[in-house]
Amino acid sequence: MDNDSMKEKDAFDVHTKEIDLVNRDRKHLNDDVVKVDFEDVIAEPDGTHSFDGIWKASFTTFTVTKYWCYRILTALVGIPLALIWGIYFAILSFIHIWVVVPCVKSYLIEIQCVSRVYSICIHTFCDPLFEAIGKVFSSVRISLSKEV
Repeated sequence: MDNDSMKEKDAFDVHTKEIDLVNRDRKHLNDDVVKVDFEDVIAEPDGTHSFDGIWKASFTTFTVTKYWCYRILTALVGIPLALIWGIYFAILSFIHIWVVVPCVKSYLIEIQCVSRVYSICIHTFCDPLFEAIGKVFSSVRISLSKEV
């Protein structure tokens, strides 16, 4: 197998690899955002409790409603949003690769030339000025004495 066909196989495997259906947030992107349980939203302090049956029914209603609403929303909107986000990140990658990086590299090349000219101007005009100012003030002596 030559090198080109190996690269093609690797690129093909990236798009067809098996996905983990159990752990769907391997990088923990949503750990602190969307893990909202019944106890995080509704709580009854001591001395203010509803009937046990109402509390259990409320818990079940909240949990089942959240579960099925999420499933229905992902069934209706998940694939179109995945398409939109795929297009968006493809455009973003394209712009970064083909526009941003070349512009930055071009800027860095151009700024080197400008920095050399700037450095020459600073050394030509400012160095003699600061050297002269330094010689003027080099004879200044300051002494501090503390009177008791």
